[in-house]
Amino acid sequence: MTTTVNTTRATTSTIGALVRTGVVAAVAASAATMAVAAAGHAAGISLEVGGAPIPVTGFGVLTAVFSLTGVVIAALLSRFARRPRRTFVRTTVVLTVLSLVPDVIVDAGTATKALLMLTHLVAAVIVIPAVARRLAA
Repeated sequence: MTTTVNTTRATTSTIGALVRTGVVAAVAASAATMAVAAAGHAAGISLEVGGAPIPVTGFGVLTAVFSLTGVVIAALLSRFARRPRRTFVRTTVVLTVLSLVPDVIVDAGTATKALLMLTHLVAAVIVIPAVARRLAA
């Protein structure tokens, strides 16, 4: 009798589960960033950048687009990276920090810049851990 050793790495989920989790996280992050933007606007913080107003729904749309881009990155890393979770977290933290750079240099008031940066961080805090939990360590 012979035994076969399975040398494939165990993954914590399938791509389908990763995508489902990512979509749910993207929707939650979009709603959260719209809520933060609306709350900031209600508190008197301008949503004008360069003289043009940013609609509250714009926060949600851009959050969804970039969150889903993160899900695609996670799916690719789950297939090709040796340590997908660690690589995903490191990559997305760096991308989050880089996403703050335009907020710092944009033509807007200090409170508006802070609100923009807060929305980026809120989205990251929701999406990164949710998706990372679905990746193999």
